[in-house]
Amino acid sequence: MSQHDAVVIGGGAAGLSAALVLSRARRRVLVVDAGSPRNAPAAHVHGFLSRDGLPPGELLAYGRNEVKNYGGEIIAGTVTALVPDGRTGFWVLLGDGQRISARRLLVTTGLRDELPDIPGLRERWARDVLHCPYCHGQEVRDRRLGVLGGDSGAVRYAQIVRQWTHDLVYFTPPGALTTTERSQLVARAIGVVEGEIEQLVIDDDRLRGVRMNDGSVVPRDALFVPPRFVPNNRLIVDLGCDVDDDGWVTTDVTGRTSVPGVWAAGNVVDPRAQVITAAGAGSAAAIALNADLTDADVRDAVHAFNQGFGP
Repeated sequence: MSQHDAVVIGGGAAGLSAALVLSRARRRVLVVDAGSPRNAPAAHVHGFLSRDGLPPGELLAYGRNEVKNYGGEIIAGTVTALVPDGRTGFWVLLGDGQRISARRLLVTTGLRDELPDIPGLRERWARDVLHCPYCHGQEVRDRRLGVLGGDSGAVRYAQIVRQWTHDLVYFTPPGALTTTERSQLVARAIGVVEGEIEQLVIDDDRLRGVRMNDGSVVPRDALFVPPRFVPNNRLIVDLGCDVDDDGWVTTDVTGRTSVPGVWAAGNVVDPRAQVITAAGAGSAAAIALNADLTDADVRDAVHAFNQGFGP
């Protein structure tokens, strides 16, 4: 069975960016992609220099074509396990029974968003229920916006959203606000609605408002919700890589994990990484991974030479 220099698990911005760098470095690279990108529900990618406004699917299609043009391979599949093979080699096991041999691994499996259990919220996700004002604030600017509060940091998050509109309402459970937080919201003319949310009001496939438990409806055109980020870290945890207290993979500045031969990049490491940030992290990890492979190539060549084998 032939061995790949690097197998990249995850075909999003981080994984494809890494695969592009490695394939251009003439490495034998394989990307295994499960085909469920986190930003699939979004209509457009924003904040990505030269690609602002491009649909996410098109951005990934461009990336796949670029990787293939340099000889990289991309297959659809779900990785079920990563198994060490020797000192720095690995087996990549797929759900369909395939076993792929790799000298090095780059894990870019991302994260998933856990949303509050409010009827209508999940269905509107990435449409008019949003999480990143830097990604979507410009598109809903000067409209009637809301922020779902109650969690740590949500008031500060609302203050950031305030930059995009003069009509902002902060929804919070009763008694959750401190005196300081309330004064900060009032000072910037952010309305405060205290109570429990019953459901979102949807009409003609658009968000129209937020219905409270008392029956009142607060008209809103878009709602910002700080979700709970959960890393897709099972593969890398099972492999023995260190993670922090919240489950995010710990790496050095190049993306190298605690397990020799394994790198990680993108949202599985940094929950705040936007698409362009994840792509940059993938590129940096690929450069470090290639350097590590080169070091191994040198060691192997010296050993072979000393054994009497020519270059």
